[in-house]
Amino acid sequence: MVADPRQRLIESATALLADEGVEAVTLRRIAREAGVSHGAPLRHFTGRSALLSAVATTGFAELRERTEVVASAEPRERLLAMCRAYLEFAFANPAMFELMFRRDLVDADEPELASTNSAVFERFSELVGETQAVGWRPGTDARLLAASLWAALHGLAGLWLWGGLGDTLETDQVDAALGVTLETYLG
Repeated sequence: MVADPRQRLIESATALLADEGVEAVTLRRIAREAGVSHGAPLRHFTGRSALLSAVATTGFAELRERTEVVASAEPRERLLAMCRAYLEFAFANPAMFELMFRRDLVDADEPELASTNSAVFERFSELVGETQAVGWRPGTDARLLAASLWAALHGLAGLWLWGGLGDTLETDQVDAALGVTLETYLG
């Protein structure tokens, strides 16, 4: 068991989130799972939002690790790999993925969360710019293009995870759907 009580609370919250979803992650439940008193979380965090922000930060850090792609590949291939990694992360961690973007539950201005979130998007934007440098949509603002592609990926993941696509697509069609999305952008 982790000795650092703050880290133990984050790990307990992360496990609870993965097992039971966002709504189950209350301070009392986290404290119980961590084996500490129900008041202990407030000795290490200013409230539920601060604790969930710390948990979301770990999610963005994992997403950043998963989206690191081989530098020797061509920019287009690296961008495709990063997009796939984004979707794979969402599908493998639906509750974490939800929490990371729930501004009603986390404090998006918390410095560590904001920094980690920004680092993922900045890397994505850089990769979009590198892909533009080899001829893909060269006249488009890289950050706007990155934001639009990111939104498309996020929308695809969210619709898939929360049933917004109904019975339209089977799970084995994720890569095909991603291909259509990327073909729209990458042409």
